Amino acid sequence: MPQMRVLLADDHPIVLMGVREIIERDPRFKVVGEAMNSSELMTLVSQLHPDVIITDYNMPGDEQYGDGTRMVEYLRRHFPEPRVLILTVISNPQIVTWLYELGISGVISKNAGLEQILVALDAFYREGHYQHDSLEGASSGEMDGISQKLSQLSVKEFEVLRLFASGMSVSDVAQSLNRSIKTISTLKISGMRKLDVDSDQALLILCIKANLFA
Repeated sequence: MPQMRVLLADDHPIVLMGVREIIERDPRFKVVGEAMNSSELMTLVSQLHPDVIITDYNMPGDEQYGDGTRMVEYLRRHFPEPRVLILTVISNPQIVTWLYELGISGVISKNAGLEQILVALDAFYREGHYQHDSLEGASSGEMDGISQKLSQLSVKEFEVLRLFASGMSVSDVAQSLNRSIKTISTLKISGMRKLDVDSDQALLILCIKANLFA
């Protein structure tokens, strides 16, 4: 069997370096390209035709591709052939379930050890698929108050709050997700209520504690 071609995407150079180093330990796999934002990722996918894409969930995007759910949706819709592994710190069960429903091949926690990537690639090579039921070790405090609160958010609420806390305005989020400002405001309010935060500053602090920007 020929080498499996792997494309990496993450906005942290040190993560890209670490993932590449792990993958290149095994001669069955070849890293054919690296992207640091969603635009670079889409360009390289169309140019390089990889067998596997390993991409961060939370990565700088643009108006066309975005990041998070919007980026993954675009990737699966326009490039259905490659297997996709999502590398993330997010452990929201609704987000993870939704990602699998989109047809991605696996979700790997950055906190669980990057060696899990080789486990997934080995499964692709040998069996054609990879089964990993949960984000084991996603965080040592996964059952703490913050994680429990985040798990209550819907996929839409999570995305709105994540983008807003990253520095985008409500109107920016509305444009990015192609929704009305009223809809985004409603989702922001309902999400903040579930998180029990009553100010934008409190929301940002909670997101930083939850490491949502990694």
